[in-house]
Amino acid sequence: MTVCVHGLGYIGLPTAAVLADAGEAVLGYDASQSVRESLIDGTVHVDEPGLTDLVKRQIETGDLTIVPEPAPANVHVVCVPTPFDEDRKEPDLEYVKQCARSIAEILRPGDAVVLESTVPPGTTTNVFRPLLESSGLLAGEDFALAHCPETVLPGNILTELKQNDRVIGGVDAASCDAAIALYETFVAGDLRTTDATTAEFVKLIQNTFRDTNIAFANEVAKIAAEHEIDSRTAIELANEHPRVDILDPGPGVGGHCLPVDPWFLVQQSTRTELIETARQVNDSMVDYVIDELDECLGGLAGRQIAILGVAYKGDVDDARRSPGLDLSRKLQRRTDGRIDVRLHDPHVVDQVLNLQPLDNALDGADVTVLVTDHSDFAELRPVEIAERMDGHVVFDTKAMLNAAEWESAGLEVIKI
Repeated sequence: MTVCVHGLGYIGLPTAAVLADAGEAVLGYDASQSVRESLIDGTVHVDEPGLTDLVKRQIETGDLTIVPEPAPANVHVVCVPTPFDEDRKEPDLEYVKQCARSIAEILRPGDAVVLESTVPPGTTTNVFRPLLESSGLLAGEDFALAHCPETVLPGNILTELKQNDRVIGGVDAASCDAAIALYETFVAGDLRTTDATTAEFVKLIQNTFRDTNIAFANEVAKIAAEHEIDSRTAIELANEHPRVDILDPGPGVGGHCLPVDPWFLVQQSTRTELIETARQVNDSMVDYVIDELDECLGGLAGRQIAILGVAYKGDVDDARRSPGLDLSRKLQRRTDGRIDVRLHDPHVVDQVLNLQPLDNALDGADVTVLVTDHSDFAELRPVEIAERMDGHVVFDTKAMLNAAEWESAGLEVIKI
């Protein structure tokens, strides 16, 4: 079959490459001309293990072709972004709508359209479908329409695209069959079918569950601190029970999915107390870190703080909704700019962030805050860190350091 993948970002580009590797004729389209041109020139803009080689190989063989505009195909796979309005707590579906209009202009009887973009429940049938049907063709009669959300983890996308189970939500049984024919070409996991709205709902409640579980862990950590208990030890012991699985506390929740999907889920609902509270708890963890730093240092103004990690999770370059960046901004706001915050990250490359080499970030620091669990940070040598810092406190928000080893170097390690 010929497949046109719309949107060549974190999900669309790996999906296009994996489909091409599975033997399909793939057309890749992105609204950004610079993205299209860079891919044609051999530059892959998504930092993901193994992706650059795979994309280059598929382009060289001709199985993946970067096209200047949406092109007719047997199957259209939509992986465009759904930006989130932080102030209104609402998703912006304009990219999804624009893509539907573009596909409608080239849609043919017998084609299939699969929406992978994360959207609020009801979007496929109530928003996406009517725009596609402006073509004069009817979903479920003239063309197949399904929603199939991705559930991959950055840093392991290529593997999880192939191995993870998929939930396929079709507008009818024939639409489910058409989507199955697409995904069974490369997915080794189970393909489970349902209706489109349920498929949208499933993706959102998966991430909302994780966000809520993390919020519980963060509350536990705060309460444990009041009792001078190591929260992670307590959680580890609690998790020995076969029906308990508490996640780890931390400095907040970042990335594109977990901080956003709960708001997508509750868009049209009034029964949202727990979900909204969990979001508030996780968003407040940076303030909790700042309060701990303030108490530890006896005041923040005039201090120099090294923040290690602006990626939202370990060993990736994705800084979307990063707790490290949020910490930096709120420290500046709390002190009216009377603080020297130095950011370092071994994976993120962004000139706007003014990231510092590790030595520059540490030199003269009153406190070092480890925010992201990059494997690089596990290799840090405490004696060398102690020699560069003026202060003696290391705030390990991810509990990844050997506290005894660091304390033997004269450093005090505090944790959430």
